[in-house]
Amino acid sequence: MSFTLSTPRNIFPHTLSANAVPALIARFNQLSAEDRLAWIWFAYLEIAKTITVAASGAVNMEFAEPTLNEIKKMSFQEQSQVMCDLANHADTTICRTYATWTPNIKLGFWYQLGEWMEQGIVAPIPEGYKLSANANAVLQTLIGLDSGQQITVLHKTIVNMGFDTSKMGEFTRVSEPVAPPTEMSKRTKVAIAGVTNSTVLSYMNLLNANDFDELIKLFTADGALQPPFKRPIVGKDAVLKFFKEECPNLKLAPERGVSEPAGDGYTQIKVTGKVQTPWFGAGVGMNMSWRFLLNSENKIFFVAIDLLASPKELLNLAR
Repeated sequence: MSFTLSTPRNIFPHTLSANAVPALIARFNQLSAEDRLAWIWFAYLEIAKTITVAASGAVNMEFAEPTLNEIKKMSFQEQSQVMCDLANHADTTICRTYATWTPNIKLGFWYQLGEWMEQGIVAPIPEGYKLSANANAVLQTLIGLDSGQQITVLHKTIVNMGFDTSKMGEFTRVSEPVAPPTEMSKRTKVAIAGVTNSTVLSYMNLLNANDFDELIKLFTADGALQPPFKRPIVGKDAVLKFFKEECPNLKLAPERGVSEPAGDGYTQIKVTGKVQTPWFGAGVGMNMSWRFLLNSENKIFFVAIDLLASPKELLNLAR
């Protein structure tokens, strides 16, 4: 069996992902830079009514501090221009620096800017400012999503700002140091109703323990992982890089699953459950599914990760 981009569609193809998320992001990207920045601010205020941001300890701001301090010294007009540049993917030093950061650093950067806007240190949204009709429609759609989908939209709108890295040639990704794995004595083990496969259970347990070096050993040499709304990441080196940059301190809480043969000695397994992020903690659980394709040696050949369309999809394990 060879890997193709059609593989995810062949593993439990009736899984309903939250397509409202990429659709809303596409609408967001059509807004003007001014509206995108204002939208982020209003979205933050709306979501903050029901979701508490667990900023303390969520990110080490060492790498963003020089840029934040530079912005702090600017005039309000200059600060506003920097934020517009980020929204417009301008080719500036700050936009290029921002583009090299991993998502967690970008989230911390905008969280700090938001704090400073509230304190009057960074240019605030003008008093009485109203969103355009298009921006307000996008905001109202966001408000109608469940909390897990809301934070996914905010995450992706912020992460996609800055200069386009595809135009930068070679560059060094700036990421936080990878924390050591959780001590063995402090690790917990998940239980998944309907699934006893050792590889799938180990995947969940090792990811929860930040033990990425052991986690990647569960994959075949040409194994692949498809994150929500992204193309597959192929090869152990690339998958390990993804784990280290985007998955530290996630808390996976799988609930139930189903396993069935897939032919040629392969096994397909679907698991549904929730994921908590370090930025929002136990207050928000994203409804997720994991669709595994394991080879005859019980190694992960492919895993597709889906943000589910609704909580009721947690019960949908049908082929």
